[in-house]
Amino acid sequence: MDKLKEYGIDELKNQTCPMCGKKTLTLTEIKREIPYFGNVYIYSMTCSNCKFHKSDVEVEKKNLPLKFSIEVSGEDDMKIRVVKSSQATIKIPRVVEITPGPASNGYITNIEGLLTRVKDMFEGQKEIEEDKNKKKEYMKLIKKLNRVMWGKDKLKIIIEDPTGNSAIISDKVKVERISRKKK
Repeated sequence: MDKLKEYGIDELKNQTCPMCGKKTLTLTEIKREIPYFGNVYIYSMTCSNCKFHKSDVEVEKKNLPLKFSIEVSGEDDMKIRVVKSSQATIKIPRVVEITPGPASNGYITNIEGLLTRVKDMFEGQKEIEEDKNKKKEYMKLIKKLNRVMWGKDKLKIIIEDPTGNSAIISDKVKVERISRKKK
C-alpha cells in the first residue's frame, strides 16, 4: 500500500460493488499533470468478483463545455495526446459517432489508441454480424482506419464534452465553446 502512495495512487479496497453487492470493489484515484492541459484525476473502480469496471477522467480546474476538432493527416498525428471523459461524444464523420452512456469510460490515450479502440469495436461487430453487406461495411471502415493509422488517408476527429474534461492536445486542433445541453 505504501508503494502505491509513493506513486501518488490512492486506493480503497473492499467497497460494496454496485453490480453484485459484494465487498470486492477497489476504488483508485491518481492525480497526473498532463503537459499543456493541467492536472487531471483518473478514477477507476474494479470488482474482483463480477469484473465490473468503470473509469473516468476529471480536470482539476473547472472548464467550459468544449468541442475539439482535428484533421488527422499523417503518421506523426498518431502521437497526439487525447483526454476523453466518460461524458464526451466522439465523432468521426462518415465513420462513427460514439455517444456516452452508463458504460462509457474516460481515458487518456493518443490518436492511434483512439482509432484502435474504434477499429476493435468494428472488428467485434463484424464477427457477430450475420448480414453479409453489413460485414463488408465493417471491413471497409476497418481498412479506412488502418490507412489513416499508416498515414495513407485522412479523417476528421471531433470530441464534444459538456463537462470540459476532455481535450485533444495539439497545435492543429480547433477548439470551440459549445452550449450545455438542457435536461
